[in-house]
Amino acid sequence: MIRSYRLVRFIASAFVAAGLILPQAAFGASRIKDIADFEGVRDNMLVGYGLVVGLKNTGDKLQNAPFTQESLVGMLERLGVNIRDKTGAVTLDPKNIAAVMVTAVLPPFSHQGGRIDVSVSALGDSTSLMGGQLLVTPLVGADGEIYAVAQGAVAGVGLTVTGNAATLTKGVSTGGKIANGAIVEREIPFEMTHLESVKVSLRNPDFTTARRVAEAVNALLGSDAARPTDPATILVTVPGNYKTDVVGMITDIEQLRVEPDHVAKVVIDEATGTIVMGENVRISTVAIAQGQLTIRVTETQQVSQPSPFSTTGTTQTVDRTDIQVDEGQQNKLAVMQHGVTLQELVASLNALGIGPRDMIPILQAIKAAGALQADIEVM
Repeated sequence: MIRSYRLVRFIASAFVAAGLILPQAAFGASRIKDIADFEGVRDNMLVGYGLVVGLKNTGDKLQNAPFTQESLVGMLERLGVNIRDKTGAVTLDPKNIAAVMVTAVLPPFSHQGGRIDVSVSALGDSTSLMGGQLLVTPLVGADGEIYAVAQGAVAGVGLTVTGNAATLTKGVSTGGKIANGAIVEREIPFEMTHLESVKVSLRNPDFTTARRVAEAVNALLGSDAARPTDPATILVTVPGNYKTDVVGMITDIEQLRVEPDHVAKVVIDEATGTIVMGENVRISTVAIAQGQLTIRVTETQQVSQPSPFSTTGTTQTVDRTDIQVDEGQQNKLAVMQHGVTLQELVASLNALGIGPRDMIPILQAIKAAGALQADIEVM
């Protein structure tokens, strides 16, 4: 029993030691599933036009939204209700109906009868969709075909409360959502069983990353089945052992881990003072000094009064002015050697007492001097 316990401890220690000596690059790698998409596995956008009823005097004004009136008249006539007078005119003025645009995303491989979420947004001058009910609304795709039909109570609507002296607004009162509000009526055909090849599309195109993905896939499949055709696409020929199991091959590929390569770039948001620098940013030999002339003027008033029991003199207020000049003498000149890394750059700038907003012109000046081996993107 004691020997078995020692054996278990030895095996556990071996696994721990093996985990400690793993290369750190493996921990920084990303799954192909998280950096790429597979051709054909994609969402499809749907859109529709409908009417929301049941509003509490917050609907469209028909004189300002003629499309709402025409939609209402057409809907009632299809239901067998005639609201026109002898001259054919319509004199409706309801305040509890609003024209809306309905949008949804049809996920890949959605089947007929499945349900998807929809978003509803006011199209006219309706002030709120709270408490409204969306009537049957066909949702069409880019090809003009109907893929789903939406209907249901609009939820998630913001509110606006107005008083005599203040107004409270929470969220957006002219938009809302209907969870599982649409039923899929048409499927988008896509057969994966008989595919001869599969295309892997990188979300951030890069030559090096595309080659690494192809090498990882070839190592998995044991052949040269994968090859990059451009910086964003890797073409994978389905090998013989996966001819009847393309889904299994894609499952195995998307779990592979690859270290994505990144372009050296510095992204600057001047509005918020945010700076994001990539790992590959490098600095050539350059000297940096940063200082500002600060003049601080302090005005104070002191009371001057005669000595006690004095018969001469009056109490007066005397101004005292204190002027201090800070020429930034404590800030020193820093020299950045060739090949300085991101961590060394940030540490050196922080040592000079430079904040994020002061770093922005410094980085731009380094780039102008030709010493920054990276692209600067200003948002």
